[in-house]
Amino acid sequence: MFEPVAYAPAYLRVSEAIRVRILSRELQEGQALPTETELARQFGVNRSTVREALRKLESNGLLGRRAGGKRLYITRPTRESVGGGLSQALTLHQTRVVDVWEALLAVQPGIARAAALRRSDAAIERLAAAAARFAGRRGERELAVNDVADFFDALGEASGNPVFSLLNEPLLRLLKPSLAVIIDRVPQARGRIESAQRHILAAVVARDADSASDWMARHARDFRRGYEVAGIPLSSEAGQELACG
Repeated sequence: MFEPVAYAPAYLRVSEAIRVRILSRELQEGQALPTETELARQFGVNRSTVREALRKLESNGLLGRRAGGKRLYITRPTRESVGGGLSQALTLHQTRVVDVWEALLAVQPGIARAAALRRSDAAIERLAAAAARFAGRRGERELAVNDVADFFDALGEASGNPVFSLLNEPLLRLLKPSLAVIIDRVPQARGRIESAQRHILAAVVARDADSASDWMARHARDFRRGYEVAGIPLSSEAGQELACG
């Protein structure tokens, strides 16, 4: 038995029709949409219906405006917007610190392996710069946390796999609060992170995929030890601000 098909408001039907054209590449990134008046004429609806449909597509990152302009253009959702949405969803699903750690352990060694096999000179430069910034930090806990995130992000970019880069974004957002506590409470944390980054970077430069993967797995396992030494319960919710000091 089938249930009756639910009624869809006109603006949803309009937004879906445009979304399908964007995802099929009939509408290309950077291409300007027709005006609201023209779209209303083509769809046979009111301008207010078109406006609501465009607002939905814009909030989803498929449409955007250029600085100072009113015209809408086809865009791609940024990693930040995708990661932010997924991070919120994971938070609402009460993702725990241990869940984030297990995901890091499962995903990051594969990213490091791919980075070693595919990295470019530009990717190496970015990875080395992130490692150097972290190694040079004295205090400045929040900046150090950002440096660690940048290293993971640069590794994802070096892999040449956009899925890895998109996966990194929400995981790193959820990791940052607990990482800040580890760096604050565990004296040896900075040295162990610096050492791991140095070895991973060397393996990526040498295109040694096995070593890059192995060192990243060690690095990820170190995070769990860091949680324990810092007194962070593995069952606590990830992404939440934790008391430091």
